[in-house]
Parts: sequence; structure tokens; C-alpha cells
Amino acid sequence: MPATPRTARPRHYLMCPPTHFRVTYAINPWMDPAKPVDTDLAVAQWEDLRDLYLRLGHRVDVIEPLPDLPDMVYAANGATVVDGKVLGARFRNAERAAEGPAYLDWFRSRGYTETLDPVHVNEGEGDFLVTGAWVLAGKGFRSAPESHAEAQEFFGRPVVSLELTDERYYHLDTALAVLGPDEVMYYPGAFTPGSRAVLERLFPDAVLATAEDAAVLGLNAVSDGLHVVLPEAATGLAERLAARGFEPVGVDLAELLKGGGSVKCCTLELRPAAG
Repeated sequence: MPATPRTARPRHYLMCPPTHFRVTYAINPWMDPAKPVDTDLAVAQWEDLRDLYLRLGHRVDVIEPLPDLPDMVYAANGATVVDGKVLGARFRNAERAAEGPAYLDWFRSRGYTETLDPVHVNEGEGDFLVTGAWVLAGKGFRSAPESHAEAQEFFGRPVVSLELTDERYYHLDTALAVLGPDEVMYYPGAFTPGSRAVLERLFPDAVLATAEDAAVLGLNAVSDGLHVVLPEAATGLAERLAARGFEPVGVDLAELLKGGGSVKCCTLELRPAAG
């Protein structure tokens, strides 16, 4: 299909430096405590991502990392922010449980008044991705199905449930990325047949990722409407995005991939109240 003219829109992101990043436990298939982690390199790669956002005209706030929470660098899991409302995270694994309160404390200390400490397990923007009309919500490995109704009630937006079936794509943001208000890209092989049918109905012109691009977490990407920041190894996906009029920007987050995350995992979008 012909390329569509694209326009970047400035975004507001929250990030957490990987000062204490390490892999000492395994709670997803990407994690192997036997593989050494170069924390200094992880910090350098994270700084490159932060600096890229700044060069693209976005605002980046930083939350202070806590020493006993090595996965806190994956800021996308810390909350979901829609229309200035903050839905906190409740993690399934004990190793990450303290991250939810840490992120909610940050928001409350900065004047966010509409916040919710959730009852049901949800892992923030790992499983809640926001389009113009819906909140797409993942389930199957981490976030509880009941969290979808909780999010819908809190945000007042329709929530579309999508079931993941491949443990490598344990969060929705490893299998799908929002490119614009009504555009997404995703890997069909990560979803059940019914969820694939829903995606095909909602997004008939979606960019589809190959197994090869999904396997390097190419879908763990961030779009501002024009630029799509994604892992540099996802070369095929970058070509398909360029053909649609986007400007793909490849980055190297190989150290952070050892924990099961890449660009989107490190980036929590702070969406302001409407008006």
C-alpha cells in the first residue's frame, strides 16, 4: 500500500536508569542468571535511548532506581497513564512486587491525584497498550483477565482483551506495538486464533511482523506518529515501516534484552488529561 504522510507528536515519557540492573532470577524465557550482564553497558545503552527521545523533541522524566529492584528499569510495567489517570501495577512475581508501590509513590509525589492501587494483577503498559479508541489488554502469562474490567472502569475507555499463547511474548508489548491512533503492528503467531481475528477486524491494515523480527523483540517499540524506535536487529520490520511512511530508528539495547525487555519496556508514556 502507498506510504501515508506522517507527523510526529511530542510525547512525555518516564524512564528508570538501569543502575542496579542484573539478572539473578528467571521469570521469563529471556532471563538466564548464568549469562553475565554488563551493567555499565546497559546504562550506556539506556542513556542512548533517553538521549534519542530528547533529540526527537520528547520530554523524559526519570524515576530513581531502587537497589533491590533490578527490573525497575522496565518502566513500562510500572503503571498505565491515560488522560492523566494513573492505574498502578500489581506484579505476578514476588521479585517485582515492590515496583508497583514505588512507581505510584512517584506519581503521587508529583501531583497526580487520580490514581488507583489495583486489586487485580496487571503489569502496566506491558499488557495495556493505548490506541485512539481502545485500550488493548494482554492476558495469558502475567496480567489477570479481571484486570481488564478494572482498567475499563477506571479509565472509562473500552478495553479489548487479547490472549497471548507463546511464553516468549509474555507481555502484550512484546507482541504488538501501537503506531498511531488507529494503527498497530503485531506478530500473529503470539496470539490465539480468536485474538488474531479481533486484531484483523480492528486493524485490517496492520503491519505484520515475521517470526524473525518478533524473536529479536522488534515489536517492543515506541512510536511518536512518525519515528518508530525499535531494536536495530529487526531489519525486516524497519523496511515494512518505512514503506508505510514511518521513519524507523534502530537502537541497540542488547544488555537489557537479557532481562526480557527492549525499547518499549524501558518507556512509560505519561498521557495528559484531555483539554
